[in-house]
Amino acid sequence: MSLKALFRAFAGNCHGGAAPILAIAALPLFGFVGAAVDFSRAASARTAMQGALDASALMLAKEAQNMATGDIAQKADDYFKIMFKRPEATNVQVKTQFAEPQPGSFSLTMTGSAQVDTMFSKMLGQSTINLSATAEVLWGIKKLNLALALDNTGSMASSQKMTNLKTAAHNLLNTLKDAAKKPGDIKVAIVPFAVDVNAGTSNVDATWIDWTDWEAANGNCSNNDYHSKSSCESHGKVWTPKPHSAWNGCVNDRDQNNDVNNTASVAGAPATLFRAHQASACPTSMMPLSEDWTALHAKIDAMTPAGNTNVTIGLSWGFQLLSPNEPFNAPAAAPDLDKVIVLMTDGENTQNRWTSSATSIDARTQKACDNVKAANIKLYTVRVINGDVTLLKGCATKASMYYDVQNADQLNNVFSSIAQNLANLRITQ
Repeated sequence: MSLKALFRAFAGNCHGGAAPILAIAALPLFGFVGAAVDFSRAASARTAMQGALDASALMLAKEAQNMATGDIAQKADDYFKIMFKRPEATNVQVKTQFAEPQPGSFSLTMTGSAQVDTMFSKMLGQSTINLSATAEVLWGIKKLNLALALDNTGSMASSQKMTNLKTAAHNLLNTLKDAAKKPGDIKVAIVPFAVDVNAGTSNVDATWIDWTDWEAANGNCSNNDYHSKSSCESHGKVWTPKPHSAWNGCVNDRDQNNDVNNTASVAGAPATLFRAHQASACPTSMMPLSEDWTALHAKIDAMTPAGNTNVTIGLSWGFQLLSPNEPFNAPAAAPDLDKVIVLMTDGENTQNRWTSSATSIDARTQKACDNVKAANIKLYTVRVINGDVTLLKGCATKASMYYDVQNADQLNNVFSSIAQNLANLRITQ
């Protein structure tokens, strides 16, 4: 008998109930298979929802602490709807919770919900599948202590370098001022340097100033033919130092190896003190960490190019002003505090307290760079037209933090990039 004839005989046999039984048994089987399809669709929609929530929460975290509660919810909804494009999901809702568990610490939680209508599971009595997902972002606003060590040497007068530096520095300060949400969030120190750094005549009575060399070079001999203490006294004459009020504020390198370190100054320990020096090309005075933006801008305006280059002393003073040591007692290192130095120069080292050998001075600069980085201070370096590429590039914390400026008018873009990087550093996720 053929298969076709056999099937006709089976179908026409009124004594057999196999076909109805098979049909009834197949219904739940088809239902479960269909349910698997429905749940697969729902799982795909939920995955898309999770991704949209994650992306929306990260975007919103950058601005949430500056927004009203109602605005946060609306912005969250707007971001999510742009990200989540699944037409099978209905009754889509997003809830947002923003909190500040402690000052400077924030959390943002976004919870999404929706429904997906089933196509097959209805046979099993389930017409919809509920979806839900949650994204949470935790972040803190770091504080920033920044030292700007800026070349004020004579070569900065050429090619509009000083003019462009001032514009760039002003814009950097404005960017950081806008990024500071609370008093003390961001403080900036400014170190104009040449061969010396000007510590400020207001510190004339400070115990951390060593007057030995200054008094030996600045005074009057009982015989006007002699103009230094050594020549005066070697001829049996009397040397009378000038009053310290005649000091112009400049100091030169400390004794080695304190010249490249942030060693605390200790009264009675001359090697740790800062040596007064009546430099003929004394830059405007440095400014310790401050959040007085008006005064910081004024200090930038006061910079004037003059003198030779000693990169080491500029970097070392930036290091000192960020250190929790005498005499400036900056804030101690903390997980919520970034310390950064921006070192800018337009030339190679030409003079320090001991020598005019560029190679010798470079070695001191390299030691200062190594010590700064070992202290976990981030170091940006900016070379403007001239300067030792190898030295400055190696000094930067990483290659992307070294900038080689070929035209002075590029300084504004470079400083703007650094300022934005510094502002972004404050958000930790």
